[in-house]
Amino acid sequence: MSNTDSRRVLWTFIVSGIAIFMVSLDNLVVFNALPTIRMELHTGLDGLQWIINSYTLTEAVLLLAGASLGDRFGRKRTFVVGMVVFTAASAACALSTSIGALIAARAVQGVGAAIVIPLTLTLLAQAVPPAKRGAAIGMWSAMSGLAVGLGPVVGGAITNYASWQWIFWINVPIGAVLIPLAIT
Repeated sequence: MSNTDSRRVLWTFIVSGIAIFMVSLDNLVVFNALPTIRMELHTGLDGLQWIINSYTLTEAVLLLAGASLGDRFGRKRTFVVGMVVFTAASAACALSTSIGALIAARAVQGVGAAIVIPLTLTLLAQAVPPAKRGAAIGMWSAMSGLAVGLGPVVGGAITNYASWQWIFWINVPIGAVLIPLAIT
């Protein structure tokens, strides 16, 4: 493998690894903020359930469609679109002043996640030579697993030391950096 190929593989792993980390983290980071969101947005248990469900249901239902869109319109281009949707929806979540707006923004965030998640894996598999693909997918899985493990910790720290809106704001600068990096 040439130096150019090695750099491309590393670059693809960095972008896809950070993207899968961010999207996976967002799935769990919100749990610790729910009591604060409940008080500030004056909602009940049903509203809190929909904050979680609107994201996870949208993501799960559209996951295969996200991969298909990548195959049809180009994986890199579709990945960038998914990152834009996810990042913009994260800002909309942070700016939400009602439970309905937050639930709707979380659903849109789930759409972005459904595009990003499968394409991080397919872009990585496409960039990595077959002999090293298993190791690359293992590291990709580790990034996702690390996010799952850290989600409640990060969510608790942010909610405790800042405000619930920051669990969504943290995605915006990360997305803003990843989007141009993914384009190159």
